[in-house]
Amino acid sequence: MATPTLLPPQIEQFLHDNPQGVLTSFRRNGMPQLSIVTVYPRDGGVGISITETRAKFKNLVRDPRCSVLVSHVDWWSGFLVFEGKAELVHSGNSDPEILRVARRHIFSATTRRRSADWEQYDRIAATDKRVAMVVRPEHFCLGLPQTILPAVGGSRRVPGRNA
Repeated sequence: MATPTLLPPQIEQFLHDNPQGVLTSFRRNGMPQLSIVTVYPRDGGVGISITETRAKFKNLVRDPRCSVLVSHVDWWSGFLVFEGKAELVHSGNSDPEILRVARRHIFSATTRRRSADWEQYDRIAATDKRVAMVVRPEHFCLGLPQTILPAVGGSRRVPGRNA
């Protein structure tokens, strides 16, 4: 995994306050595949929990390029689009202890609580073949309220949308 660069606190807060997103990966034929996901700020990017049994995992192993759209809960008050490469921690590339800790972090971050029984959670996550995924932005588009934009050095202009 790459060395994390911290996101501005306002961006992390936006992710924390708006935990729903849409992940775009690419099918073998080049067509995009969209998946609704739960997101959270993680290691200078967007953390997402997926499973090894889903097409999005297979797509990302083959081609790690992806994007994640995170919209304000009302869909109209702002959004972020992160573009980058998926970093995946899964049973095929990780030490079991590192994977176990990563899965626990996913649970705590996405549910905003701790498990009452971590051993049971570990068994469920292993059976589900949970994957810890992080997308660190190589590029991102902002469509955020004016109260957030100046703090992150942005404007309301969105590349490709405003002339």
